[in-house]
Order: sequence, then structure tokens, then C-alpha cells
Amino acid sequence: MTNDPMPSVAGFDRARAGKHAECDGGGVIAGTRYAGRQEFTGTLTGEYVDHGDPPWRWYLLSNLDRRPDGYPGDTVWCLAGNLFVDGE
Repeated sequence: MTNDPMPSVAGFDRARAGKHAECDGGGVIAGTRYAGRQEFTGTLTGEYVDHGDPPWRWYLLSNLDRRPDGYPGDTVWCLAGNLFVDGE
């Protein structure tokens, strides 16, 4: 077992910046010990980070106009494979 941090590389995707998108994934249901599907919609900032080897790309979604009840923030990182960009 290694204690080395997971490799990551941050970047910016100008072609996605400002586009409206939806992402979904799993997460804890507030106040329970269960998980369920969570859906978010908002605006892509263009920022991304690649984690791991091989890398998994995550995009930052902001100005959320849909989020799970009780979600505390106005941004969320979305796995590229779970991201649906309007018009793409």
C-alpha cells in the first residue's frame, strides 16, 4: 500500500466554458445511511481536473439551478462520463 497522493492535473476547456449541462451520480441521502441518484444542472466553468492513472476527468459545474434537497454548495465536480452538455 502506498501513501503517495493520487496524481492530478488541473486544466481549462474553453470549448465547454459557459455551457449549460446536467450531471448525475450517486451520493448520500441527507439524514440517512442510504445513497441514491443525485441530479444537478448548471453552467460549466471550463475548469477540469484529471485524477489518477489512467486519469478520470472531472468538470466543475457552477450556478446550479437544480441540486438535491439539502445540497449545501453552488458548485459540484462532475465525472465526464456522467456529464450531459446541452447541444452536444
